[in-house]
Amino acid sequence: MLNETINCSPDIWQPMRQQQVFRGLLDSFSYPGRITPCADHETSACLSILIALVDGETTLADPQQLLSSALWARLETHPCVSEKAAFILLDGASEPDFDPCIGTLDAPETGATILLRVAALHHDLTGNFSLHLSGPGIESTTSISVDGLHPAWIAARQEWVSAFPLGVDFVLCDEHNFVAMPRTTQITMGDAA
Repeated sequence: MLNETINCSPDIWQPMRQQQVFRGLLDSFSYPGRITPCADHETSACLSILIALVDGETTLADPQQLLSSALWARLETHPCVSEKAAFILLDGASEPDFDPCIGTLDAPETGATILLRVAALHHDLTGNFSLHLSGPGIESTTSISVDGLHPAWIAARQEWVSAFPLGVDFVLCDEHNFVAMPRTTQITMGDAA
């Protein structure tokens, strides 16, 4: 469980630190597959991103109850079911068991952003399995490997983004780093070397 006393720096609640995390997230979405270090190394990457993104106008689903009640109070966001939430926080080791909002043709931007906690992200291919990415923001292809991500997430994502511009955006987070995979990114899986 993420909580306020463990892995949470008091600085992360300051606007300047949140802006640094947000800037890192923008860069990560501009260059899918690039592993980005979190601006605050004392706070978990998932929590830092949530603090930077959610507010009283957004909805958040936490079906696995990864956030403590104290963090929910500080985030000031609205709890929501996974199928309707703008942001969804989950442990990537478990299989997806829901269908998120993928937006509408009139408002594709309302598709969910799914934050998945994973054990580790690797620039080299030393993790459990590799992801090969291509698409906008990637010169030709790039590869990363991941520990602690159930392969069913990638298969489900393929289905959720198949009606582009509808779809979802993924952010994989280990303890101190994150990688963005917008709906425009094509992903194939392979064994890590």
